[in-house]
Amino acid sequence: MTTIAVIGAGTMGSGISQVAAQHGYRVLMLDAEPGAVVRARMRTGERLAKAVKEGKLSATDREGILDRLVEADWADFGEASLAIEAVLEIMDVKKEIFSRLDAVLPGDAVLATNTSSLSVTEIAKATKRPDRVVGMHFFNPAPVMKLVEIVRGEETSDETVDVAQRAAQAMGKETVLVAKDTPGFIVNRVLMPLFIEAMRILEEGIASPEDIDKAVKLGLNHPMGPLTLADLTGLDVDLHVMDYMFNEFHDDRFAAPLVLRRLVRAGRLGRKTGHGFYRY
Repeated sequence: MTTIAVIGAGTMGSGISQVAAQHGYRVLMLDAEPGAVVRARMRTGERLAKAVKEGKLSATDREGILDRLVEADWADFGEASLAIEAVLEIMDVKKEIFSRLDAVLPGDAVLATNTSSLSVTEIAKATKRPDRVVGMHFFNPAPVMKLVEIVRGEETSDETVDVAQRAAQAMGKETVLVAKDTPGFIVNRVLMPLFIEAMRILEEGIASPEDIDKAVKLGLNHPMGPLTLADLTGLDVDLHVMDYMFNEFHDDRFAAPLVLRRLVRAGRLGRKTGHGFYRY
């Protein structure tokens, strides 16, 4: 059984861990917050129990998946052939984690970041093996969303890209290769301007949140409107990504609207419909 490490037991980390365990990986889970891994396993157990009730999973398989989710410490990571970091989108935090991973993982292990927009090349500088560092950007919720962006840093080797692609595909995912390390990669490079323009239309009083979302859903055949999706991803996360991309590109396409800053300052951060733009 292949062992991987997942650093971070929040929404993304726990989702990635679940996906990996469902596909036969033994997952070493680590989070800096006491109790976070225990809570993540409980949430996963609840999701899997629902799948059992719906006849999508056997009770035996549920127990097997949970058994493969193991709370671990840094000292345990010598067993892992792949580590996936899924923590806050803060460069200094990620660099600290990668420096520690570099010190404890086997020399041939691959170090992957789940960053949605930050530079894989810059993160890799915290290690002595930049050729073994790669982006593996899963999407939320990880157990449901099929895509993983595989992001090549400036020094990422072909072998490392291949390892990351095969690992994602072994987890039942489809992959796309981002051949050049650029802010936002593919999806956020396309998505952020869509969010921004929808927010500007709202800000200018052109249409209501409901009509903006309805127009995009029915006119562009999207499964949900951009304001609903922005709420779901988290308005604080959206703002952070926009600011990072604006600072990197110096392009007004990525300039965050004032309405978004106001909602974030007010603490109306989205993640559930009715708690972001739908209270504007």
